[in-house]
Amino acid sequence: MEFSCKDFKVGKCEGEKVVDGETMPLVLEPPAPIKSDMESLLLALKNNKDWFDQMITKNSAVLLRGYDVKNAEDFNEIVETFEWEDIRYVGPAPRTHIYKRVWTANEGPLSEFIYYHHEMVLIKEYPKKVILFCEIPPPKGGETPFVPSFKVTERMVKEFPEEVKEMEEKGLKYSFTARSTQNDNSSMRGRGWEDAFGTSDRKEAEKRAKALGMDMEWLPDGGVKTILGPRNLTKVFEGRKGRKMWFNTMVGMYGKELSSAMMADGTEIPEHVVKRCEEIIEEESIQFKWEKGDVVFFDNYALLHGRRPSLPPRKVLVATCK
Repeated sequence: MEFSCKDFKVGKCEGEKVVDGETMPLVLEPPAPIKSDMESLLLALKNNKDWFDQMITKNSAVLLRGYDVKNAEDFNEIVETFEWEDIRYVGPAPRTHIYKRVWTANEGPLSEFIYYHHEMVLIKEYPKKVILFCEIPPPKGGETPFVPSFKVTERMVKEFPEEVKEMEEKGLKYSFTARSTQNDNSSMRGRGWEDAFGTSDRKEAEKRAKALGMDMEWLPDGGVKTILGPRNLTKVFEGRKGRKMWFNTMVGMYGKELSSAMMADGTEIPEHVVKRCEEIIEEESIQFKWEKGDVVFFDNYALLHGRRPSLPPRKVLVATCK
């Protein structure tokens, strides 16, 4: 692997894979034990901003490991070093603002698996980068696995050429129900619509939903059903070798209690196609175990990511950038 940065040393981590010639994640460590402090890290990042950005695009995931990153304030400093524009999270996951650009990751029950997804994939504007910091690693489980999205497309096209072609041509349509105005942290999709849209005014919520590309239906119990579509099945992003990313949330929303996924004209997606896609995504997944102080940068255009069930305690913080 080409590597031309004296400010970092390439490391290894459990679960890493070489995909299409790139190591995922690329593990970057201090070049010497005395360089593990925050000051040295921030200086190294500042001096290599463009190079670091290129590595995120090239390897899809970059893991900073072995540095003394202690808390949300430290993590925020790392994020702000790059001067990437912030993007506010919109979605069903309950989250809490911690400090400046830092939020908690999904606060839903640790016992539940959060299914693989591109962050905010259904919204008109989604982050380019998802950055995660592990303040308290879980005693067991709780990994944040990720999947090179183009591999899913390659395998789905090979196994289901006709079905993929139909979904590509028609596009997909999704629905999601937010049950009430208030957040419900007993569910990983328990965010209330007031928090999701940042208002308690229904008319204003509708306006904001429209701007994000959603239609809304108000329910008798005070909840709301949002309808999103048509949406692409795949996308190609500049600078990523022309790879066709599996840029949808078909498996995660298909046939669930609060959500649905179908073709944009109302045609059902065959269940066996969804089930096989789920298997392929798992087979292509890359698992790494969190260590205290880890900071991982995901290229959100290229990777699906999720969360494995975990024993408490587990504290992972997140920032999302354009």
